[in-house]
Formats: sequence, structure tokens, C-alpha cells
Amino acid sequence: MKSNHHTHTIYSDGNSNPEDYVIQAIEKGFDILGFTEHSPLNFENTFSFKEANREEYINLISNLKERYAGQLMIHAGMEMDYIPGISEDFASIRESYKLDYLIGSVHLVKPANSDKLWFTDGPRHETYDDGLFNLFGGDIRKAVGTYYRQVNEMISSQEFEILGHFDKIKMHNKGRYFSEDEIWYQSLVNETIELISQKDLVVEVNTRGIYKKRSDTTYPGREILLQLKKKGIPVMINSDAHVPNELDGEFAYAAGLLKEAGITEQCYFDGNWKFSPLS
Repeated sequence: MKSNHHTHTIYSDGNSNPEDYVIQAIEKGFDILGFTEHSPLNFENTFSFKEANREEYINLISNLKERYAGQLMIHAGMEMDYIPGISEDFASIRESYKLDYLIGSVHLVKPANSDKLWFTDGPRHETYDDGLFNLFGGDIRKAVGTYYRQVNEMISSQEFEILGHFDKIKMHNKGRYFSEDEIWYQSLVNETIELISQKDLVVEVNTRGIYKKRSDTTYPGREILLQLKKKGIPVMINSDAHVPNELDGEFAYAAGLLKEAGITEQCYFDGNWKFSPLS
């Protein structure tokens, strides 16, 4: 079973039309493809879905599902950007867009007592650094702690199925400000893993950092995968594709990493949540 449940098109910050991904997925031998645009946000930005395109998008994905039935199972999902006090409730988006599943993610961190946001993603580490020093006074523990508390708040307060790249806060760190083996950092990760277990979420193993040369491992990496294995938490490999040829980017590497951690199967969605052996 070859699947990718995390895909972005021109309707958010991807570079191609949805059908281009469908054609590429069929050529690459995929069984399942899920589209997951960034959810709408009520402030100007370059990456989130625009509400004005809602009906057009719903009709387009529905049409693709029908036209390619028998060749590829297509899902309409969404990557929900969670920002306390700003983002819309996940349940209302699910209903409004007639979605099959949701990925919950944090890209923009809201400090306490501030309306400004720390953008922890994107191609430029300078943006990460500016936010760290301007919004958190360079206090990496405070900044990373705020990130994980926001992830935990999302898990506790919202309904969704897949947790997206949950340790991506490490991407622009690159060993400069903290080490992942520090006790305070591990404590934050462990708290999130416990919540994941309680909520029965699927954890995405995101390969984008590797094929974009922004990370030397997946999100999450080997040590966290070992903990997920111990907890019996299900995982799925996703490429977080923004270009059609990224659909299976570094899937072989991720599968090898999972096997090293003792994980021999991954989760997929075909209307129900099921498992398939890692190839």
C-alpha cells in the first residue's frame, strides 16, 4: 500500500494543480493520495487556503475522485494551522469543506501576552532567529516550551486524526541553540507523546526536511520513533509534497528508519484507518 496523506497544491503553497499530483501519483504507483491544503487564516499571508476558493476546490477534488476511481483513491483532507485565539475551530472547517480527515500542525507560535507570531517553518533560518530573539529575548527554552505547549493545547482542544511533523521546531535549530538529548527538551517531547497516546492520534513521519536539505532526519527522528514504538502509537510516512515529483521523496529512507526502531507497519486511510506492512 503506497500512500501520501500530506500534499499541497496551488490552492495553498504548492506549485501545481491537483490533477498534476494525481497523474504523478499514478505514474509512481500510489494507491492513495490525500490533498491537505493549509487551513484558512484570518490575516494576510502567502500560504493558507483562501475562503473564496472553497466551492471551486470542493467541486474539483470531488470530480478528481470520480474520474480517477479505480486508478487512485483520492482524499480531501486539510492541514490545520493551530494558533490560539486566531485559528478557527477544526470541527467547523471539517464540516464546511466536507473533509475526510485532518492533520493538526503548528507553524506559527504565539507568545504569551503578544499578538506577534514566531514563524518556525519556511526556507530561511534568519526568520526563525529573528523571532527567537525579538519575541522571546533569545531564551530558547521559553520559545521551544511555548511551541510544545501550543502543540499540546491543539491536541487537547481540537479533533483531528494525524499529528503533523510535531518536532519540526528542530529544523532551523541545527544544533545551535539546544540539543535534543537535553533533559528539559526530552521532558517536553515526552509530555506531547503522552497526550498523543491518550488521544489515539496517528503520528506523521514527515520526509520533507531530508529531500529539501533542511534536516538530516525525518520529523520526528529516530529517538522519538523508538518512544512511539514503545507506546504502540501508529505512524504514517508522508512527504508533505509541494511539487508533484516530491510525492514519495525519501520514502525508502523513512521506511528504513522505522524498521530500525522496530516499527514494521504504517497506517493509511481508505475510508477507515488500517495498517499495511512497510515495503
